[in-house]
Amino acid sequence: MTQDRRNGIIIGIFYIVAAVTSIIAVISYEPVLSEQWYRAVADGYQTKVLLGVINDLLLVLTAVGTAVMLFPYLRRWNEHLALAYVCFRFMEAVLIAIGVVSILGLLQLSVHYEAGSLKSVNNLDGLGYMLQAFHRWTSMLGPNFMLGVNTVIYSYLLFRTGIVPRPLALFGMVTAVLVFIAGLLEMFGVVEPMSAVKGLIALPVGVYEMSLAVWLVVKGFDRGKLEQLRQR
Repeated sequence: MTQDRRNGIIIGIFYIVAAVTSIIAVISYEPVLSEQWYRAVADGYQTKVLLGVINDLLLVLTAVGTAVMLFPYLRRWNEHLALAYVCFRFMEAVLIAIGVVSILGLLQLSVHYEAGSLKSVNNLDGLGYMLQAFHRWTSMLGPNFMLGVNTVIYSYLLFRTGIVPRPLALFGMVTAVLVFIAGLLEMFGVVEPMSAVKGLIALPVGVYEMSLAVWLVVKGFDRGKLEQLRQR
C-alpha cells in the first residue's frame, strides 16, 4: 500500500469520525440546551453532557486532521487557496471548541444548582440563556458559515485536480453553498437552529462528506492525476 493510499484512508476515516461525533454531541447536549437546563446534573445527565463534550473535542481533532492531511495534495494546484482552506477549517474547529466552553459553563452552573451552593439564583436564567445563545452562535458560525466556506474551497481544488471524481467534487461545491445559506437563514431568524427545514438544507453537505469518505477509503486518490500534479 502506497503512502497516498494510506493517506486517503486516513482522511476518509477522519470524515466518518467527524460525522459520528458531531451527531452524538448534538444529542448529548439536549439536557443543557433545554429550558430546564439548570436541572441537568440533578436529573442525572452530567455524564451524558460530558460524553457530548468528548465527542465535540474529537470533532475538533478530526476537522484539523482533514485539513492537515489534504493540504499537501491541494497545494499542488493552488497553494494560496489551499492555505485559505486550512485557515477556514481551523476557524471552524476553533469556533466548535469555543462552543464547548459554553456547554461546560452551563454544566458547571447546573452542578452548583444541584449542590445548592449558589448564593442567588435571580440571575441564573439570564446566565443560562446567555451561554445557550453563545453556543447557538458558535454552532452557526462554525459548522455553517466556516464549513460552507472551507468546503467550497477544497471541493473546488479537488475538482480542478481531478484526484477524486469531478462530479463528486462539484456536488461538494453545491452542498457548501447550501449549508452557508442555512446559516444565513438561521442568522436572520427565518429558520430555527434545530428545525426540519434547516436540517434538510444542511443535510446534503453531510451526504457529500460521507460520499467522499467512502470513496477515499475504498478507492483512494486517482494515481494518474496525482502523478500529473507532481510533474507541475
